[in-house]
Order: sequence, then structure tokens, then C-alpha cells
Amino acid sequence: MLGKKLLTFLICLYFLPQVCGCIILGFSIWIRVSDAQQVNACSHTSILPLFAGVNLLIAVGAIIMILGFLGCCGAVKESRCMLMLFFIALLLILILQVTGGILGAVYKPQVEEAFKLTLNTSVSALQSTTGEHKEYQEEFQKFERKNQCCGLLNGFKDWGENFNQPSSNICQCEEDTSSDLCTRYQNRYIYKK
Repeated sequence: MLGKKLLTFLICLYFLPQVCGCIILGFSIWIRVSDAQQVNACSHTSILPLFAGVNLLIAVGAIIMILGFLGCCGAVKESRCMLMLFFIALLLILILQVTGGILGAVYKPQVEEAFKLTLNTSVSALQSTTGEHKEYQEEFQKFERKNQCCGLLNGFKDWGENFNQPSSNICQCEEDTSSDLCTRYQNRYIYKK
């Protein structure tokens, strides 16, 4: 039998991952369903790569919650089997993290290139004047107004000819908005960032 103080300590120690898993799971689900991400729903590209990281966080949060529960129950019931499963699962997670870190370091240039390609494709859609990406452009403008920003990579230049159209209000901010958010360009106020 374990001492009461040690048992209480172990329960608290194993309960901590469960709380962290809940936080990760809740935050990632919130990101997944937030309206800021709805810009991607109208995107011309597949949304699967865009949500892959969030989906991974949802899975990680759920796994951490289950492991925390397993550790808590193992400590409460003083079950060697449950505690051994908890230890083995933590060891596997550590091995996966080390492997992921090594693969991330080795394939960093390929990941950066894929990310740049995705951004360049999105910039091309913003510059399109054919009307093919009109819905995406409108949703992206809403996103810019909400987040008080302009463009993806190079500010207003990402919009190309669309920015200079006479009826365009792309990246336009209100004149009474603080000067640290807006700047004057071609006789109108636009967002700096």
C-alpha cells in the first residue's frame, strides 16, 4: 500500500496531463470551428492541409486526456497494470516527439517550400481579375477588416491590379483609426500590417 500523501501526490501528478489535454482539446476545437478560419472554406485550394495541424492538436488533446485518466485511475486503484500502460504510452509519446523533431529538422526545407507554395497560390487567387476567385477574395476582405490587416505576404501588393480599381476598398481602414494601424497610400488609408 502506498502512503496517503504519496497517493495524493500521484493522483495530482496524473490529473495534470488530463487538465492539459482538456485545454489543448478545447482550444483546438475552438480554432477549428472559429469564423476566422471560414476564409479557407471558400478557398480554391483544398482545406485538408490547412486544418491538418488543428486536427492533429485535437487528436493529441484527446490522447493526453485519456492518458491522464489512465494514470489517475491507476494511482487511485493502485493498479500496476494501468500504471505500466501509462508509462509505456508516455514512453511511446516521447519516442514519437524525438522522431518528429528529427524529421522536422531533416525535412525543414521541404516543409518551408510547401508552405511558400501554398501562400503563393493564395496570393495568385487574390490577384486574379477573371472573377474565378471572386468569392474567396470577398471572404478574404472580410477577414482583413476583422483582423485589421492587409494581404498575405507583401501587404497591398498581394492584391495586384485589384487594389487599384476605382471602386476598390481593399485593405481600407477608417481615417479615425489610430495611426499605428493605418497608413496613407494613394489618397486612401490602408492597414499597415
